[in-house]
Amino acid sequence: MIATRDLTKVFRTEEVETTALHEVNLRIAEGEFVAIMGPSGCGKSTLLNILGLLDHPSGGKLELFGEDVSRRPERQRSELRKHNIGFVFQSFNLIDDLTIFENVELPLVYQRVPRRERRTRALEALERFQLTPRKDHHPQQLSGGQQQRVAVARAVVGRPKLILADEPTGNLDSTHGDDVMNALVALNEAGTTIAMVTHSPTYAAYGRRTVYLHDGHIVTEQTGRAEDA
Repeated sequence: MIATRDLTKVFRTEEVETTALHEVNLRIAEGEFVAIMGPSGCGKSTLLNILGLLDHPSGGKLELFGEDVSRRPERQRSELRKHNIGFVFQSFNLIDDLTIFENVELPLVYQRVPRRERRTRALEALERFQLTPRKDHHPQQLSGGQQQRVAVARAVVGRPKLILADEPTGNLDSTHGDDVMNALVALNEAGTTIAMVTHSPTYAAYGRRTVYLHDGHIVTEQTGRAEDA
């Protein structure tokens, strides 16, 4: 599903040139759950942004869903994101002025899904994450754990092939963090491919493979989920 070859990302200013990723070679198969770990500043989020077509590589090659997307124009990249990729962020990124139902429904609006189908699919997603009683609330009326479950529901309502999660438990206590991770595991077991950035070895162990980055390089990998050991 994902393949990078010698993927490189360089950030430049007038005075400084910083290499965030250096010749990264990574493959993620359909149905995998891969955790990406490493110290702050090692390139984890940069890699995730490139995989999600939110940023362009400076060099190398990126294949998604069997196609080379390294140099695709923004309109094509946007269409690929819209119909194939769901995002979960540490900061939730919910819209405060919208209800929980409206937040979850929003990706379907962008996909131009008919109104009746939007309602059915949004309600199904809310039910899946035990959020139906909160559907008419606004984000600020929910706990952090509930808000992140809304974010996951929003990510999956469009039925993406791939979910990219950037520190999805970073703002949560352990109980709510476990809830979110269990939701991601359930999605993966249902067939969704997941790539997740995390600082936590505990949450990385929910994945079936862990990739370790350091100074923009992949330095090692580890396979196996915690309960499989």
